[in-house]
Amino acid sequence: MRVGLVFAGAGVALCCIGVAGLGAWNVQVVTQAAGPVRETAEGFLREVTTGDTDSAYERLCADSRSRWSELGFTSWVRTPPTVRDYEIVDVSVATDRGKPHGTVTVRLTRDSGATEQRELSVVREDGWRVCGDPY
Repeated sequence: MRVGLVFAGAGVALCCIGVAGLGAWNVQVVTQAAGPVRETAEGFLREVTTGDTDSAYERLCADSRSRWSELGFTSWVRTPPTVRDYEIVDVSVATDRGKPHGTVTVRLTRDSGATEQRELSVVREDGWRVCGDPY
């Protein structure tokens, strides 16, 4: 009976260690994937708020660049009320049909003082790129 209890205890302990290890591994994977997505969104928004629309345009995915000319994008970004500041609220990363993508929730502050919350889609395409209508 004692031997059985020892083996059962050892089995439970191994399961607990395995679950803890798997949890730590998952946290590490998500954190590593979320970092580049956050950096892409951060760079894009920084460039938009400082008026560097050429660099911001280069961060767009091919689909967005096919729908927006560089001149059209610049005009759109500079149309009042422009973005004065931003705060990244959340970053999530997932896969769709084996392709990773991220969603960055951001709170924008316009030069009028109004704030709004938007979601930026970030896709893996020759690095990470902002895709869709950015805001």
